[in-house]
Amino acid sequence: MDKLSEAICFATEAFDGMKRKVDGHPAILHSLEAATITQTVTDEEEAVIAAVLHDTVEDAGVKIGEIMERFGDRVAELVLSETENKRVKQEPADTWRMRKEESVAVLRQTADPGIKALYLGDKLSNIRSLSRSLEIYGDAMWQQFNQKDPAEHRWYYTSIAAALADLVHTAAYREFVALIDRVFGGI
Repeated sequence: MDKLSEAICFATEAFDGMKRKVDGHPAILHSLEAATITQTVTDEEEAVIAAVLHDTVEDAGVKIGEIMERFGDRVAELVLSETENKRVKQEPADTWRMRKEESVAVLRQTADPGIKALYLGDKLSNIRSLSRSLEIYGDAMWQQFNQKDPAEHRWYYTSIAAALADLVHTAAYREFVALIDRVFGGI
């Protein structure tokens, strides 16, 4: 089995039964969508594999050592770049801004095209989901999140877009910015 297929099987098992917050869709579908988007931005196979695995450490309890052992140092490095420090002894709502500032800082400080492609894949998948959910649930959607203020989400997504501006030549980036505008208003 090639590494991408192995990663898909691994992530599918790790996310077995897990659902997304607002729409209740299987969590694995987000990872697969993020990987599909990442593939449109880069030819780096490790970045696409990392997109499949990007939430397994943060949300499914997989240890980074297992990612490293099974998929290599580069994939583990990419997954770690996207893994938030959840600060499990604190309430998620209390640490939301800090965690998002750390994510934005990673993007501002890196020149690694694999990290940028991975972030764009993940965040475009997320904003697509937000856009669909907003159509269905309206502003009540924000109550499903740890951070309930849409202005804070707007800050986060516009900060990510600014940090990824060197990907403006990609269709994925242009879709990302258009969806930010659709969800949050003019940027």
